[in-house]
Amino acid sequence: MEAQRASAPGSADTPDGFGVAVVREEGKWRCTPMSRKVLTSLSAAETELRELRSAGAVFGLLDIDDEFFLIVRPAPSGTRLLLSDATAALDYDIAAEALETLDADITPEDLEDSEPFEEGDLGVLADIGLPDAVLGVILDETDLYADEQLGRIAREMGFAEELAAVLDRLDR
Repeated sequence: MEAQRASAPGSADTPDGFGVAVVREEGKWRCTPMSRKVLTSLSAAETELRELRSAGAVFGLLDIDDEFFLIVRPAPSGTRLLLSDATAALDYDIAAEALETLDADITPEDLEDSEPFEEGDLGVLADIGLPDAVLGVILDETDLYADEQLGRIAREMGFAEELAAVLDRLDR
């Protein structure tokens, strides 16, 4: 599936947003900012997360233009993904890349007249504290922007303060 543009109108190459790597080691959460290139390339996000080399859980939270988010969790058996809005693939290359990686059987025509819907692994964070049912409820809150949904995920999992500290440093 080929997206129509790499980013939203008004931005040169990289959409607005943020990428944050989240690590849980020895019962403690740590959040660190990711480079801006992860907002346009799923493979860049995977590489950056794999380079953290943690014994604990590692995943990335990517907010793209406050329109949608991706949860990226590299694993030995392959990266686990959740795309909060599959219809974003019409406008954003990274969303189209996520659908391709997920091997989703969705055509652009399927997305054209569709309401936003998630695609991927709702259980991506279930083993570290966020049951798929709770993630589903957060995704159903369509009146929230993507960054607000990610904030809810952080609160539910117990790393809201760590995430807020990173976002403050990023002027978000």
